[in-house]
Amino acid sequence: MNGPVVGVDDGVPRCPWAGAAPGTMRDYHDHEWGRPVEGESAHLERLTLEAFQSGLSWATILAKRPAFREVFAGFDAERVAAYDAADVERLMGDARIVRNRRKIEAALVNAAATVELREDGGLEALVRSHAPAVPPAPATTEEQQTTSPESLALSKDLKRRGFVFVGPTTMFALMEAIGIFDPHLVGCHRRAASATLTRCSSD
Repeated sequence: MNGPVVGVDDGVPRCPWAGAAPGTMRDYHDHEWGRPVEGESAHLERLTLEAFQSGLSWATILAKRPAFREVFAGFDAERVAAYDAADVERLMGDARIVRNRRKIEAALVNAAATVELREDGGLEALVRSHAPAVPPAPATTEEQQTTSPESLALSKDLKRRGFVFVGPTTMFALMEAIGIFDPHLVGCHRRAASATLTRCSSD
């Protein structure tokens, strides 16, 4: 049974994937994961990066995130939706990002779908409308889910609106990352803080 791991340097309990020693993943765990984000571009960024992460480690995506933000124009939906075949080839030649043609093309498709979704409340409102009524409260990694009825519903809703690379597992990871519910293990020092932030963001 894998519960929270205590940091070797500070004695603070954290979700095991954050590691016991200081580093990029622990910083992400402590300061970003499970905390709400605001605005269309922030939601499009997280959705896009979760899609690029599929089959890779999140550490890889974090290391490349500054480059992703640069080449995708700060995830401005209108600007990315206007990218053409030449832009796809430009991105395929940029070694600073994940050079996967299907994922790059998906980012353009999803940017266009995000622009269209503005007429129906917007991406942020749609994602947050799928928050679970009863948030999970896992005490160990064995109890953690990788999908949920809500992530399946969000996946179907987004696909119906033209989004791609938004499977239920990817959407569950998105929901965890942006604090749709508190994803931290019971006993992790961030759990109570994330729950407070999530409640405040929905008040």
